[in-house]
Amino acid sequence: MKSFIDYPSDSHFPIQNLPYGVFSRDGSDERRIGCAIGDQVLDLSELEKRKQLSSSYFQSGSLNQFMAAGKSEWQRIRVEIQDLLCNTELELYCNRVLRDRVLIPQSGVRMHLPAEIGDYTDFYSSRQHATNVGMMFRDPANALLPNWLHIPVGYHGRASSVVVSGTPLRRPNGQTKADDANAPRFGPCRLLDFELEMGFFVGPGNELGKPLSTAEAADHIFGLVLVNDWSARDIQKWEYVPLGPFLAKNLATSVSPWVVPLAALEPFKIDGPKQNDPEPLPYLRYNGQWTYDVHLEVGLKPANSDTATTIARSNYKYMYWNMVQQLTHHSITGCNLRPGDLLASGTISGETPDSYGSMLELAWRGTKPLQLDNGEFRKFLLDGDSVIMTGWAQGDGYRIGFGEVEGTVLPAFELSNDK
Repeated sequence: MKSFIDYPSDSHFPIQNLPYGVFSRDGSDERRIGCAIGDQVLDLSELEKRKQLSSSYFQSGSLNQFMAAGKSEWQRIRVEIQDLLCNTELELYCNRVLRDRVLIPQSGVRMHLPAEIGDYTDFYSSRQHATNVGMMFRDPANALLPNWLHIPVGYHGRASSVVVSGTPLRRPNGQTKADDANAPRFGPCRLLDFELEMGFFVGPGNELGKPLSTAEAADHIFGLVLVNDWSARDIQKWEYVPLGPFLAKNLATSVSPWVVPLAALEPFKIDGPKQNDPEPLPYLRYNGQWTYDVHLEVGLKPANSDTATTIARSNYKYMYWNMVQQLTHHSITGCNLRPGDLLASGTISGETPDSYGSMLELAWRGTKPLQLDNGEFRKFLLDGDSVIMTGWAQGDGYRIGFGEVEGTVLPAFELSNDK
């Protein structure tokens, strides 16, 4: 399949991808829906308005309505878009005025969150990450908690602080307590971290009280994005017991702006870990391949540098619990998921130290500082640091990419009791 739009073979956004996103043109606040093709944005809102697409999903300024439409509609519209971009006999190719109207350079748009996110859940599904954390903070001989190999562990995050790539974040203030201190202190987080994750958006939801099976779950997954789950490790350590993450995680969660549809990733399905060991309870068993070969990288760019140092290379294939298991488990009590809900994978760590998905692991709790290309060292993130994550699945002569998710750390607010 070849588009009449030119792009290099290493473009993240070939005709085989066509991820969806929400954008506004420079100088306008109007939110529109588009898909990425090469270094262009195809304005689906305008094409729909001009009856070039037989759809009614792209006038709302978010993808929720399209997400709710279901798999058959996703596939039908995807075929229409591909045909428009390939067929030199259709109006999009033949009409230069139309092309100039609906194809916009990505450099000339501002990206927004792709959906109105009603709920956000973060899982903890990388065995290596869970093992590393257990070795640091618990018994190294029993690093995994007893439930970990039996259920996809997760927690409910804060949807209001999910932000699109490019949004800076403030270093959080909070309570921390040193091991040798008699009482906690309040002030800026000193152990700020990133977490390399991927997330998926829910398509059609399920009724309250009616859980999904693993066989049904795939039809309820719209597409995937990159996720940076920013984490305040010192705040987390003090608040974690007994109820888990709270303020350490609600400061911000960054997502990439382009949602890659499952159909684009179909050629990159692979077998995951042994399904699973020990074998899970029947409701978590599944058929087929639900792990994906997606290469992931993390770059760290200090404030005084023009370039980022690649500090981690990992892969989505390292996940122990997959998407259909996560979605099924989330719904098994009858919890109703809704279009636009975001479910994140949890930190993705591989088997070697350079594939770990957080500073906590890469610098091993601060005992092995990372050296950057400019000669600086990092145990955790400093003010002014930018974290840039990217990822792609490599095909034969093309790649299915996710673009980037980037965020820069700003200094903490100075708090005062004065009115």
